[in-house]
Amino acid sequence: MENIKLIKNNAPHIRVKKSTTTVMLDVIIAMLPAMAAAIYFFGIRSLWLTLVTVAACVISEALVQKALVKKVRVKDLSAVVTGMLLAFNLPVEYPFWMAIVGGVFAIVIVKELFGGIGQNFLNPALAARIFLMVTWPAEIGTFTYDGVAGATPLGGRPASLVDLFIGNIPGTIGEVSKLAILIGCAYLVVRGVIKLRMPLVYTLGCAVFLYIFKYDLADTLYQLLSGGIIFAAVFMVTDYSSSPMSKQGKVIYALGAALLTVVIRLWGAYPEGVSFAILIMNAFVPTIDRYVRATVFGTGGKK
Repeated sequence: MENIKLIKNNAPHIRVKKSTTTVMLDVIIAMLPAMAAAIYFFGIRSLWLTLVTVAACVISEALVQKALVKKVRVKDLSAVVTGMLLAFNLPVEYPFWMAIVGGVFAIVIVKELFGGIGQNFLNPALAARIFLMVTWPAEIGTFTYDGVAGATPLGGRPASLVDLFIGNIPGTIGEVSKLAILIGCAYLVVRGVIKLRMPLVYTLGCAVFLYIFKYDLADTLYQLLSGGIIFAAVFMVTDYSSSPMSKQGKVIYALGAALLTVVIRLWGAYPEGVSFAILIMNAFVPTIDRYVRATVFGTGGKK
């Protein structure tokens, strides 16, 4: 006992190999199936649009961090993820210069001016999409497929459940193929980047509210496979920075987003309610974290 040395270090004492860069790389890899599906269904312009938004996000992040005399952190790949998410929320023929404006807005206004990664309370890509939607509504609502402009399934274009699932429909480039999104989801779960709790609660919440408020089972399934519900469940609702910390808080957050998504779809001015719903719930995250707290280690259990 006399020879035992006690070494005291600051927390955390449990360390893992994951870092921001590895997590973001996993998210990028998980989005590659959706990228491949977009190129297959919409053509190579899907790739160019994604590269444009990624470049806008990466360059604007480097410039603003230099201007604010901060460490340039573009190597953490978070700006790349933001750029990809923004592009995946745009139609394939969206003008490049508008996409660049959206990328700059996402990084400079929503992310960096609030302190950078981990401190932004809004999802940058969704906030940029809403900004573009409000500023240039005609362009973001114009969808083409096979070179012909037309409505999406949410806008009245009929489609089979098979086409909705594989992505053979008009829509934003990242949301159409539910098969590709689910492949990405499986990868993120296996890698331990996300847990299924929030995606399942959000998706099932949307299904329950759609069924209660208006639709039968067949039409509810049609609604789930139309628009951005599945994409948002995997890549948006699970965003670390803009979602609650506790398990109970995550459930409340996902259910709130589901309810708002359905309410906006059914009674709002827009056929899609995902972006608005998640951004609204982003604003409630500090309140949720305040009143719904995780159990402090060492204080739980029976007394």
